[in-house]
Order: sequence, then structure tokens, then C-alpha cells
Amino acid sequence: MRIELATSPGSPERPNEDWASVALPASGRGGTAVVLDGVTPPRDDAGCVHTVPWFTARLGGALVELSGSRRDLTLREVLAESIRRTADTHRDTCDLSHVRTPQATVVLARWGGPDQDVEYLVLSDSTLLLESPEGVVRPVLDDRLDRLPREALRTHASADALRNAEGGFFTAAADPSVAARAVAGSVPRGQVRSVVALSDGASRWVDMFSQGDWAECVALLRKEGAQGLLDRVRELEAAAQARTGMIRWKLHDDASAVFVEL
Repeated sequence: MRIELATSPGSPERPNEDWASVALPASGRGGTAVVLDGVTPPRDDAGCVHTVPWFTARLGGALVELSGSRRDLTLREVLAESIRRTADTHRDTCDLSHVRTPQATVVLARWGGPDQDVEYLVLSDSTLLLESPEGVVRPVLDDRLDRLPREALRTHASADALRNAEGGFFTAAADPSVAARAVAGSVPRGQVRSVVALSDGASRWVDMFSQGDWAECVALLRKEGAQGLLDRVRELEAAAQARTGMIRWKLHDDASAVFVEL
């Protein structure tokens, strides 16, 4: 098994709000991969005394622990319990009903022995890629955010109205019920050669800069590793800035990539 993991902050002046991990059991059979992309609040009035990195570290830790120790739980159940546990750690000090309470996108994958399935879960706009032994790459995407009209997201107020709301998009915040909204499923392990998890800062190589398709992205990861992909993204961002003076959204985003070759 080959495992590559890399994460890079979007700015040296700000902490990295992504969180990534791969955990392997002592038995050597199976494992878990997690990538979280923390949602940066537009102002410091999120009703919580804690930072987004504080939140993603606790949610990520719970996801790793529960997905490994409770294989009787589905990944949706793992996510729901992890959100509940994390909320309980700051329920007494923070307003968890605030629309901008700390939250994150989620990619979660779990695999067992050769005769078991590869399970997966995606919530919001991070990306999971499943590569078959023949090299066919299947993206698993929660595209609800992309399906919303851009004008609906133009201001913080309009975006907040659509966050974790019917007809909008969903993130892991303080309500365990959003786990039911996640895109989830499973594939026989024999049909999976590799698993890739990307935050949207890393998936820019495909979906912002159009340097290749998802299969070419996996090929790049296999050749240059997770850090190689992030380095390519940073080079593209700098080049875009030099050409036009601006790019969509922000120049650099926190970026994380996990590549697991089973």
C-alpha cells in the first residue's frame, strides 16, 4: 500500500483550516482517509469562541476514531456521531445555532480486507476520486453548491440563507442530521485501485485551471505525489495572478490532498 498526504495553508498569515489524516489499524487490514475543509467565517461574529482549526481537528479526530473502531456504523452514522461529539465539547460556551458556527466540508473513505467494500462519503464541495484497476476514475461529488446560481451566493447574507437549508447546501457544523444529506455509497475493494481525497484548494488543478481531467489528476498524484499536486496548483495560481491581477474567489486557498493506492 502506498499513502501520500500533503496540506498547505493558503496564506502564511492565516492558520490552515484544512485537516487531513490517514489511519491504518494495527491488524494491517483496512484503513480510513479523511479530508476536511474548514469554512472561514466572513467576520468574527460566528457565535463561537473557538477557531475553525480547533473545530476541524476535533471533528477529524472523531471521524478517524469512530470509522476505525465502529465498523458496525455506516459512514453517515459515523459522521453524525462525530458532529454530535464535537458539538458537545463546546455547546456550553458557544452559540451552536449561529449560521456561521465553525463548520467544514467532509470527505471520508474506509476500506477493509480484500473481500470487503470501500465505503465513501462526501459532504459539500470537496472531492473523492475512485480509480479502478483499469485506470477509470470515478469522481464522487456533492454538487449542490455548484448548482446554485452565482448571484444567490454574491453576498454573505444570501449565502448564509442557503447554508444548511433546504434548497441550499450542507456542511458539517453542529447538527448531526446533515449526515443524511451526504453523498455516500460503497464499491467492492477489487474494483478500486486507488482512493483520492481533495479539498477544493487542491482540486483547482482540474476544476479551476483545467490542466487535465480527474484521471490525469490521479496520474499526476501517482507520478509526483500529493505535494507535487499542491505545488502545481500554487504555480498556476501565481501565474494567473501575474497575468490578470486576480482569479476567481481568492488567490490561494488552503489545499489538501490524500492519495491511497490500495
